[in-house]
Amino acid sequence: MDIEAKVLGQRVEYPSDYCPLILVPVPRNLNREIYDIHDPEELFQGYDTWHAYEAGFLTNNGLPVCGLLKIIYPANSPYIVESKSLKLYLNSLNMTHLGENITEGIESFSKIVQSDLEQILQTRVDVTFFPREPEELYFDFEAYSLLEDLPEMDTVTFTQYTETPSLLKEQPVESGEIKVCSHLLRSNCKITKQPDWGSVYIRMKANRLPNNVSLLKYIVSLRNENHFHEEICEMIYKRLWDLFQPEILAVSCIYTRRGGIDICPSRANKAEYLPEFIHDHKVLTRKLLRQ
Repeated sequence: MDIEAKVLGQRVEYPSDYCPLILVPVPRNLNREIYDIHDPEELFQGYDTWHAYEAGFLTNNGLPVCGLLKIIYPANSPYIVESKSLKLYLNSLNMTHLGENITEGIESFSKIVQSDLEQILQTRVDVTFFPREPEELYFDFEAYSLLEDLPEMDTVTFTQYTETPSLLKEQPVESGEIKVCSHLLRSNCKITKQPDWGSVYIRMKANRLPNNVSLLKYIVSLRNENHFHEEICEMIYKRLWDLFQPEILAVSCIYTRRGGIDICPSRANKAEYLPEFIHDHKVLTRKLLRQ
């Protein structure tokens, strides 16, 4: 059985006790080779941000503590964590007693999760437990134009639903910068083929740029692709990089939650072009409609 399918797509009993052994690491290079990404550090920088909405434990006196867990680790890690295994792992902590009070429990819980993930991912992992929503929520993508809302889209016909890079066409502009997004991103789980819905945000500065219609057609063409969220983000990035050789390129995919978890990967050719807030473990960002 492929390592990716060890838990995902299988009937697995929910562990009733703390069970770090259920975590499944998946090598990133399994998919990167398909897109000729052999030296990712030379192509992009980035992070994967996970929000787990079903995180919790018990204090030593049995009081349940529930909250949102934000997990961040870099794109240069050798592994990603398989999402269903993370869900099962976090559920295994639900009945674990931690701390004499809520504050102590949150600190212990966060350290346990951080340590376990760092061990299997072989990289630094930032973990923050939010017991309640903060008063201020941040947002990284205010100045982006929504492609499907542009007037010309009313007359466009869409026919391609498997990834088709040839759909990407240049616009008749010598150079410039675009900040565009779409809420029509949809792909499917690599193993179970369940649909994954999301939004994609693209910033690009180049001598040659894709026109809006072709870019949306390309995004829509991912609709029947079967990949993990991180792989979809890197696929989009690599296609745009190869075709347009941009000076600036940043791609962020903000997926909706499934199984109580959402995954939000970002890639950029320089760290300064990455979103500021979504990869900051100390803050929460404003959610999109389907998150």
